[in-house]
Amino acid sequence: MAVLDGLFTRWDALASRHGVEKIKTIGDAYMVAGGIPVPRQDHAEAIAEMALAMLPEVRRCAAETGLPLEARIGIATGPVVAGVIGRAKFTYDLWGDTVNTASRMESHALPGTIQVTERTYERLRDRYELRARGTIDIKGKGPTTTYVLVGRRRREPRARRDLRDRTGR
Repeated sequence: MAVLDGLFTRWDALASRHGVEKIKTIGDAYMVAGGIPVPRQDHAEAIAEMALAMLPEVRRCAAETGLPLEARIGIATGPVVAGVIGRAKFTYDLWGDTVNTASRMESHALPGTIQVTERTYERLRDRYELRARGTIDIKGKGPTTTYVLVGRRRREPRARRDLRDRTGR
């Protein structure tokens, strides 16, 4: 419990810094979302930045505790239903295919990686380095094309390169 509390406390600080909403923890799972409850155009980028910052915190925590800690992170982009249900122990929660898909991305990811859907890849590909993981069989979805988020792209965005290639400038 103490190790998870320490790690999740670090992740809470990251969530605040990146402007994403912590939804809940379930056991050793930590769920955040971007663009809720207040919509934002860069929700996918905010989640990507959060995910990229989470892995180094896992490594630091592992080094400090001497425990072999690793994390798998899954990201999906799309609509969700959000709200509070019931009258006791109010909890803001999310539902929908996007939530289920993000969970599947996490559960099928390799340890130490951030696995994303093709829809997320399309949102991030100009600003981030992503590598094709290939098609994997996702429970409830079937064969699904996935990618691994590696980091921020260090070179100019694809649209600018394409324009330069066409104009020679």
